Amino acid sequence: MTATDAYATYIASLPKVLAGAAALYRDAAGRVLIVEPNYREGWVLPGGTVESDTGETPRTAARRESAEEIGLDLPLGRLLAVDWSVSPYRPPIVAYVYDGGVLDAGQLASIKLQEEELISWKLVEPAELTSHLLGSLGLRTQEAYRVQESGESTVELENGRRPATA
Repeated sequence: MTATDAYATYIASLPKVLAGAAALYRDAAGRVLIVEPNYREGWVLPGGTVESDTGETPRTAARRESAEEIGLDLPLGRLLAVDWSVSPYRPPIVAYVYDGGVLDAGQLASIKLQEEELISWKLVEPAELTSHLLGSLGLRTQEAYRVQESGESTVELENGRRPATA
């Protein structure tokens, strides 16, 4: 076995982690844009899977998914949150949330949903996020919103919560 083959075998044996990326869009009143998928319960932020096997980065994925899902292809702002999310039903996910900015009335009116995946969209008050976004997604989004509003640095999360420090 060559060194290249041995390295490939080693890499194939390593644990697998999924990656997702989303954008946090707001309106002028501070409400958050969420979308309703047809493939799962609850609501989500515009975003989706990072296609890492093609070399896609989390930022590029969040922008691509937003363009596909809501028809808005806008530059994204800073990274607000990174969340390590575990579940017994899938491998761990590293979820990135970027600042999508404030959408004006014209941009909101031009939203065109990807009909293959989405049923509807709406704007919700930040205090209502965990009522619509289930589990760690709601907690992650609340933290990302708080970071965006406060101007503090990117937050590290575990299942939507700040980890205990040692």
